[in-house]
Amino acid sequence: MTAPRKLHIKSYGCQMNVYDAQRMVDTLAPEGFVETASVDDADLVILNTCHIREKASEKVYSELGRLRVAKDAAAEQGRKMNIVVAGCVAQAEGNEIIRRAPVVDVVVGPQSYHHLPQLLAKAKAGGRALETEFPIEDKFGFLPAPKPAAIRARGISSFVTVQEGCDKFCTFCVVPYTRGTEVSRPVARIVDDVKRLADNGVCEITLIGQNVNGYHGEGPDGRPWPLGTLLRRLAEIPGIVRLRYSTSHPRDVEDTLIEAHRDLPELMPYVHLPVQSGSDRILGLMNRKHTAQDYVDVIDRFRDARQDIAFTSDFIVGFPGETEEDFEATLALVTQIGYAGAYSFKYSPRPGTPAAEMQETVSAAVMDERLVRLQELIDNQQSAFNAATIGQTVDVLFERAARNPGQIVGRTPWLQPAHVMASEDIIGKVLPVTITSLERYSLLGHLTTPLSPSLPSAPSHTVMGA
Repeated sequence: MTAPRKLHIKSYGCQMNVYDAQRMVDTLAPEGFVETASVDDADLVILNTCHIREKASEKVYSELGRLRVAKDAAAEQGRKMNIVVAGCVAQAEGNEIIRRAPVVDVVVGPQSYHHLPQLLAKAKAGGRALETEFPIEDKFGFLPAPKPAAIRARGISSFVTVQEGCDKFCTFCVVPYTRGTEVSRPVARIVDDVKRLADNGVCEITLIGQNVNGYHGEGPDGRPWPLGTLLRRLAEIPGIVRLRYSTSHPRDVEDTLIEAHRDLPELMPYVHLPVQSGSDRILGLMNRKHTAQDYVDVIDRFRDARQDIAFTSDFIVGFPGETEEDFEATLALVTQIGYAGAYSFKYSPRPGTPAAEMQETVSAAVMDERLVRLQELIDNQQSAFNAATIGQTVDVLFERAARNPGQIVGRTPWLQPAHVMASEDIIGKVLPVTITSLERYSLLGHLTTPLSPSLPSAPSHTVMGA
């Protein structure tokens, strides 16, 4: 019997890359590959790259330098190690990677993961393989369904891609160039995926896409379904107790999505809605196509539909031309909204994007100072949001054993980790927990009697925005 070949995947960046890594594992399983946590004993190493964060390309080349040493060590042991660069950096800089990094055997963009076996075969035959073209056919390609054992090994929560690409062309963003324009998967395929996951123990689904609420996939009636309608269909699938989605654009929040939050207990009251800046002038330079007030109005629509809803966001500090007045507008917006958390970054140019050509840059020192101020405000809001849970009883979906003996950890509807002392047979169940204290960003509590049928109270956003 042939020994299995070992596969190591290192993913950077967004939830889509986590999902893509799982799909690559599923694609390569029929070729005899099994995952390993160690680079040193791997026969195949895949860097699943992200082009969004600062110095993305430099990090890839630095990692490839370390992998060259591992590949040489494998050769000395008489073992061949193949190295693949996948993801958005591969899509954007494929030819440059081939030129600069002879250690790389295959470069493959996000649209072509289903061709990995053929690309590896080409590399084995003595060539180096590059595939970064956007295919004319279904950009999701054909990817095999994961085996039941693989699904169960991943736990009770799973990502499902419903949409890919973006048509917004924000001036700072490379997504339209690396992931292409927006395409939505048909409803029937998504329903099949979710049913398969539910049949194998998954009870929480997070729908993902670069602009997930721009979803308009073909429904069984032949007409485009918006995200809210898709969520209603998925909530009907037996075994699915929680639904989430990410990442959304404020311009694409339709009434059907608001109504889904109002009507579906399975849809968690937690929305990641990036705004990037609180300054209308900077939002215009970013080509965001909304104002700060537009954003506030969207938040109000959500809150009118469901009072316990909470929000996270993304912010860019130091976008070209950002003045102190512009930054103060961002702080004012954060104070007005009150977030359960947020991601904030210093602006860094992405080659090929319009913002990279803007001349009125902000100094590194000013960006550093502004980022500290913004993160301090966001951290205070997150701390207040978490502290507001103390003494409340909230539903927790238990996921796994915690590091401390006898402790089980799960997630609240607002994605807060919650720990209780209990046996492992509660894993996969949603149970009421009374929160008694905080430990950094985690909640501590104890199992309690079942909640009433009414919705639990959320930590008040008025506390955060005070």
